[in-house]
Amino acid sequence: MAAVEMQPIGRVRSTRTEPVDDDWDAVESTVELDPERFGPEAVAGLEEFSHVEVVYVFDRVDPASVQTGARHPRGNPDWPEVGIFAQRGKGRPNRIGVTVCRLLRADGLRLHVEGLDAIDGTPVLDVKPWMAEFGPRGEVRQPAWSHELMAGYWRG
Repeated sequence: MAAVEMQPIGRVRSTRTEPVDDDWDAVESTVELDPERFGPEAVAGLEEFSHVEVVYVFDRVDPASVQTGARHPRGNPDWPEVGIFAQRGKGRPNRIGVTVCRLLRADGLRLHVEGLDAIDGTPVLDVKPWMAEFGPRGEVRQPAWSHELMAGYWRG
């Protein structure tokens, strides 16, 4: 397959500098868009939305530690070994993260958000408004271990 090249549209600014696994709802951060590429018109109308979906790169994950097979999520042997595509770990093949977070306000090219699980300096690839129609349709199911894993990730 041909390589895909992407340029960050901005960076995350946060007090979190380490990828701690839990309590991300308590984190307020800012997505600072690149002023050399974008003007304020790029975010016109965004504040009408309560949430945004942020696509970013786990840039501090060593490419040598990327997982392509199965493993125990968070290294917990009490949980089943599942493939990398059955979990949301940061050591993914393309090291891409996606999070829906609350948009607190837009201040020019600074998007103030709550619950973005990305650390300070993280490159942002895209920001999209969250629309209910893009949420799951029909019944949602997930295994019990994933509920245990996520128990402290957000405020609960």
